[in-house]
Parts: sequence; structure tokens; C-alpha cells
Amino acid sequence: MAGKFARSWNLMKASAAVLRSDKSLMMFPLLSGFCCLLVAASFLIPIAIVAVGAEHEGRQGLPLAGYIGLFAFYLVQYFVIIFFNTALAGAALQRLRGETTSFAGGLAVARSRIGAIFGYALIAATVGLFLRALQERLGFVGRLVAGLLGLAWTVATFLVVPVLASEDIGPTDAVKRSVELLKRTWGENLIGNAGLGVVFGLLTFVAALIAVALVVGAASTESTALIVAAVAVVVVVLSLLGLVQASLQGIYAAALYQYAEEGKVGAGFDQAMLEQAFRPKS
Repeated sequence: MAGKFARSWNLMKASAAVLRSDKSLMMFPLLSGFCCLLVAASFLIPIAIVAVGAEHEGRQGLPLAGYIGLFAFYLVQYFVIIFFNTALAGAALQRLRGETTSFAGGLAVARSRIGAIFGYALIAATVGLFLRALQERLGFVGRLVAGLLGLAWTVATFLVVPVLASEDIGPTDAVKRSVELLKRTWGENLIGNAGLGVVFGLLTFVAALIAVALVVGAASTESTALIVAAVAVVVVVLSLLGLVQASLQGIYAAALYQYAEEGKVGAGFDQAMLEQAFRPKS
């Protein structure tokens, strides 16, 4: 486990080198997060009203109108996320291949694949709604099964976004390509490379502890200005951590896709290190 964690740490550092060379890559997750907040505000409030009305009438779970609204929310939310993730992957792949890239260039990649992105968002929304219904209908067992199915879906579609950014294929073929690339090379090492998320989980935990200390310290002074300043610092730091993590994960996925597809690494990545991450299945 220590070796897997170390490899993930090295991959994160290599991804960070690419991000340092082009900080505009963080604009994609920033815009994605902002748009997702707008989508959530537009859909979840009406859905919550419908759910509360159903509860007052003594009905369990969402009514049909609620599920329709929830599906529409999933569809729009997934579309926004996949669109900006595809833009990030497109820009990252250009950077890794030594090509000139820009924020506008990444958006151009996503716009050129907008039909496939919408198709994949439709698939993802259907899966998401199915898992949600499973959780509600089957209680604890449903939550357990939905969790396992959700994990399997995440693994199977890990490389769909860079596939969409790089290949002119439809959404179902993109899912098949993702599964094919995973089976071909590094399926058994997926857990080790997920250490990237573990690292940021630890960083976020430490940041949260420091944040609590800052807010408590500011509150003890009974100064409104200090409390507001402490809260602002906490929000900014946690937001930056989220942006950096999302950007690094996008670059990381793009690099893994490029190696799996082309057998080579991009700028900022060590060949031997990625060969470990892509060790073929025995």
C-alpha cells in the first residue's frame, strides 16, 4: 500500500508541474462549479417543494413529477460537468503533446464534441436516476447495492472524458473505449492511483481543522470583522483546494489516457513512473 500511495503522490506532483505551467486550466473546474450551483438552485428548490408536498400527503418517496424533475436536473448537471471536464481534458492533452493551448482552445474542443457530450450526459443521468430510485425503494440494501453499482460505473467510465476529448466517437462507444483501455493496462492498479483523492482528502481534513481553529479564535475576540475575515479565508482556501484537485484529476486522467492509447507520456511525466501505473494485468 505504501508503494501505491507513493506512486500516486509522484503522479500528483507530475500533474502539478503541468498545472503550474498553465494555471488557466483551473478555470474549467471553476466555471463548472459556478454553473452547477446555478443549475442546483434552478432545479432542487422546485423538487424539494414537490417532495415536501408528497410527504404532507402521506406518500413515501418522490412522485412521478419529482422523478421527472430529478432526471432533468441530473441531465443538465451532468452535461455541465462533462462539458467543462472535456474542455479541461482537451486542453491538458494539447499541453501534454507539446501543442499550444489556451482556455478558449479547451472550450473549442468541448464545443466540437457537444453532441457526444449530451449523449453521455443522458446515459449518466439515466444511471444516476436508476441508482437514486434503487436507494429509495430498497432501503439499506438498496443503498448498499447502489453504492457498489455506482463504484463499478465510476471505474468503467474513468477514461470516458479524455476519450470524448480526443476521439470522434459516440457516447456508448466512448464508454466501451474506457472499459477497453482499463482492461488492457492498469485495471488492478486503479485503487493505488486513487491515492490522488486520498491525498487531497487528507489536505482538506487538515485545512478544515485549521479553519475551525481560525473561526473559533476569531469568535473569541467578539469582533465581527475578524469573524467575517476568518470565514472568508476558510472559504477561499477550501475552494482553492477543490479547484486544484479537480484540475489535477483532469490532467491525471488525460495523461493516463494518452499513455494507454499511444504508449507514451506527455510533458512533465516520468516514463518509468507511468509504466508502473500501467503495469499490464497478469
